[in-house]
Amino acid sequence: MNWSAKPIKHKGSNRIAVYFEKNVKLIERIKQFEGARWSQSLLAWHLPDTEENRERFKITPLFHSLPSEEGITQIEKFKQWMRSKRYAESTIATYSEALKSFLVFYREKPITEITNEDVIVYNNEYILKNKLSSSYQNQLVNGIKLFFMTIRETKINVDKIHRPKRAKVLPNVLSKEEVKSILEAHSNIKHKTMLSVIYSCGLRCGELLALKPLDIDSKRNIVLLKNSKGKKDRIVPLSPKILELLREYYKTYKPKEFLFEGQTIGKAYDERSLQLILKQALAKTEIKKPVTLHWLRHSYATHLLESGTDLRYIQELLGHNSSKTTEIYTHVSTKSLQQIKSPFDDL
Repeated sequence: MNWSAKPIKHKGSNRIAVYFEKNVKLIERIKQFEGARWSQSLLAWHLPDTEENRERFKITPLFHSLPSEEGITQIEKFKQWMRSKRYAESTIATYSEALKSFLVFYREKPITEITNEDVIVYNNEYILKNKLSSSYQNQLVNGIKLFFMTIRETKINVDKIHRPKRAKVLPNVLSKEEVKSILEAHSNIKHKTMLSVIYSCGLRCGELLALKPLDIDSKRNIVLLKNSKGKKDRIVPLSPKILELLREYYKTYKPKEFLFEGQTIGKAYDERSLQLILKQALAKTEIKKPVTLHWLRHSYATHLLESGTDLRYIQELLGHNSSKTTEIYTHVSTKSLQQIKSPFDDL
């Protein structure tokens, strides 16, 4: 199995990010490690940064090295530039870590002298030689490209830096019966409502946790999602059944700042606690699949497609920039496949 690991700072904590292509067996294995978490922003699993985990994942000394003084200064300037452009802090951390890895590799070379050929050498001599995943390589390339777009004097042609060919991995989808069993697993109205809103509106985890009571427009039966991924606002329809559930939840909990708050009033619910709610729901069902919160969003999109909703509307509802991103759901929809008769039936 090809995987890679490196120390990172994630939400103020020292963690070890582990990158690998989607693989059910590896996911099940990494879930067994204490403190293992999935990060949608990093597109990686991460664990506590301990000596045991460093030994376990064979972290090489290269990760402990530093770039040149020029490199350190440029990384800080790059962070400031990204913040001025209002990039998400998770993106800033990912790209600056990627750039650091690249500049450590070329710590003896002035940044203005780095060329496209150097990027190719880096991909071959570092990425491929260390058998790092294509998803990790893609993050590195994104960070390098963005950085060199901000450098005035450079020998690099940014447009000619190529991204790796990505594996065509299909989204994981649950049946409606499986979704129903997950949503009905909890008797706690808060837990049930949170999972139900994610599925019924096709939300990302962060979008749910950022919701405020005023974002629910009960008169127009819509949910307003502000500053979603890509800094885009969008609206999604609100199911009448979900509205009833939300009203029941609101009367019980009376949230102040965020629609779903943790134990501290005015503070948004914790992402890890939400993941635990899903894990507890799965334990109460007979579902053995490694379901994540994002599976509910994938299932929402696929079920819409199977019920006849136009792909263009699904793209808008999910907040995808490109229709190509949404088109992947046509490959997991069973509506057309069910109409195909197997030649085995004629034997």
